[in-house]
Amino acid sequence: MSKLTKLARDRECQVRLVGICNRDPATTVLAHYRLAGTCGMGVKPNNLQGAWACSACHDACDGRAKTGYSQDELRLMHLEGVMRTIDILVREGSVAA
Repeated sequence: MSKLTKLARDRECQVRLVGICNRDPATTVLAHYRLAGTCGMGVKPNNLQGAWACSACHDACDGRAKTGYSQDELRLMHLEGVMRTIDILVREGSVAA
């Protein structure tokens, strides 16, 4: 488990899917954003391409849970979560900008 993966523990969900998010920091993990050219079969994106997501938001973004959101909406909200996560990491000094 990498340093960035460990930093997700007990954090507030940054994906924040309305009506889905369980707001339980105990379930938060680093949810990788899948982007063509940065990942593939059996290859995860780097850990900077991840959002702190509660189990409910992570399941929705990964397609394991049905929601009323379109795939495009889920991808946008996941990406916004990635940006919020990176912003926190920079402000805390965990990564340099």
